Amino acid sequence: MELPRRSRGDERLEPGEFSRLRERLRRLAPQHDLASVIACAFNHNTRMLPFIYADMKMAPAGVRAIGSALTDCGFEKTRIVLQQWNKNFQPSAMKLDGRVPDLFLVSSMHLHTECAQDMMKDARTIAPPHRPLIVAGGAGSVYEPWNMFSGPRNIGRAGADLVVTGEEFVFLQLLEVLLTERAGKEPLREAFKRCRASGALDEIPGIYYARVDEDDLAVELVDTGVQRLLGDLDELPHPKLGYRLLEPPSRGAGLGAHALPAHRVKKYTPIASLIMTFGCKFRCPYCPIPAYNQRLERTKSPKRIADELVTLHKEYGMRLAFGTDDNFFNNHARTIEICEELSNTRMHDGARLRRRIRWATEATVHDTLKLRDHMPIIRGSGLRGIWMGVEDMTATVVKKGQSVDNTTEAFQLLSRFGIQPNPMMMHHDGQPLYTWGKPYGLLNQARMLRKAGAVTFQVLMLSPATGSKLYEGTYNSGMVIQSANEKPVRQHMRDANYVFATHAEKPWRMQVNMVIAYAYFYNPLRFLWALVRPRSRLYFADSIAQAAGMRGFLQTLRRTVPWAWNLWRGPIVREDKPPLSAIPMVSVLGGRAEHALEAQAAAKGPVSEPDGQPVESARSPE
Repeated sequence: MELPRRSRGDERLEPGEFSRLRERLRRLAPQHDLASVIACAFNHNTRMLPFIYADMKMAPAGVRAIGSALTDCGFEKTRIVLQQWNKNFQPSAMKLDGRVPDLFLVSSMHLHTECAQDMMKDARTIAPPHRPLIVAGGAGSVYEPWNMFSGPRNIGRAGADLVVTGEEFVFLQLLEVLLTERAGKEPLREAFKRCRASGALDEIPGIYYARVDEDDLAVELVDTGVQRLLGDLDELPHPKLGYRLLEPPSRGAGLGAHALPAHRVKKYTPIASLIMTFGCKFRCPYCPIPAYNQRLERTKSPKRIADELVTLHKEYGMRLAFGTDDNFFNNHARTIEICEELSNTRMHDGARLRRRIRWATEATVHDTLKLRDHMPIIRGSGLRGIWMGVEDMTATVVKKGQSVDNTTEAFQLLSRFGIQPNPMMMHHDGQPLYTWGKPYGLLNQARMLRKAGAVTFQVLMLSPATGSKLYEGTYNSGMVIQSANEKPVRQHMRDANYVFATHAEKPWRMQVNMVIAYAYFYNPLRFLWALVRPRSRLYFADSIAQAAGMRGFLQTLRRTVPWAWNLWRGPIVREDKPPLSAIPMVSVLGGRAEHALEAQAAAKGPVSEPDGQPVESARSPE
């Protein structure tokens, strides 16, 4: 389900509130010798198109932002571990500054949940007197926070002490409460237990914590509500701070003596992930973004964006950046303002920014055409690539102002100005592989996009996204596949690369269709032709994209064809309800938890595990 909206006027933090919190923590920091390790969970089974390069070469913005926030507040004993680079990392072996850290933070996307659970279970094997406070966060925690706790009936799942369902402000507010309560150098978990018992955590919107039994297993989860959002993104700490904290890639289980040196950062993360804007005007039922942002638009100032790009180039040598925007062109006036500032910005050596830095972002066909007259300014800002949520050129399933004609026009417009258009497509029930004389087929659309100037191609299956309007209904309708040929749908398979939600009589065909579409777009003949007549004005961009795409296609082939075989063999078993918490959830007042699914709230009593045995609640949710 979508996240509920806070009361009108209470969606945002007060201006300056985040900055004042940072100042208070800076005064607290000298009193606490706090050591923290932040881990980004990553399942290597997800390494396939369309993310085969960016998944390893772009440090995620979420963990880096939390690291920046801690360092900015004076807690400099902080390390960021990316499981992408450190596959064998074990929290039980981590030592920072010669000791077990006070805080162990785990961030995870939904499809990496199992890896996050494994890390937290391992962290819980540390002897209780030395065990760090375990905090989970990230997109997987925002919508299904119950997956991060261990309860009497789900001991094997995870082991977080609490979950942050919000952004940096929520985490820092939590840290302020804990450090204010902490006595001397006692373990931070002891301060947390006192705050939990006294109700001090209830005043922090955006967290989940567990009431536990004598075995320290959760018997009830308390939801403090939906977070309030930071409106002025200029109040965020500078991203340069987080890049100083990255753990060097290694095969070891523990941590290195030092973080990755500044001169080596560019080698391992040549692409900088930058927060520029949040929010999108469209209300697509399959997308959780508008509800997460409380239907608001949030931005950084043009000067702050320019400063971040210049500083990252100066300190780390980064020449590539990706704006993690929901729709960068969402506000046309603000877009022009940002691009004009970047066009006029000069680097530390006097050169214009566009001569040193290339950046990309996400936008829509509709907004791109609205800005057609401003393309020279946009291109002059250094923008060289736009990932566009086309989904379906005929707008049969998704309507965002796109059509065959205006999608083609938008792609040709961008290509003419040397901006690389990168389509993001969705394969859906009823869409054939090819149609004669009509642009409806998947291959038809791939061909038209290529002719219009597309250099890369992404196609995923239209699937239920956690936090979206369609999520529960998709499960309740029997559309979601639980297993095929006795092979279960694992968590990492729910990224839409695998067909796991369809009413098609032969779902294996949908899986094969996506494989064929990728093979059509990325192949040796197209690579050779790209060397002669590239689709992009950017030097060798087309041939490089073809080479990377073919490599990714081989990984996609290796991972998804066996699933197509299982879908063909059958039998197919389907879900009849969405994933529910095995642990009862309540609000701080004992009512419905705001992050609960409708089905969870409708239960109004003990929740059952798959075997039908009830899990008793410590108190009634009413």
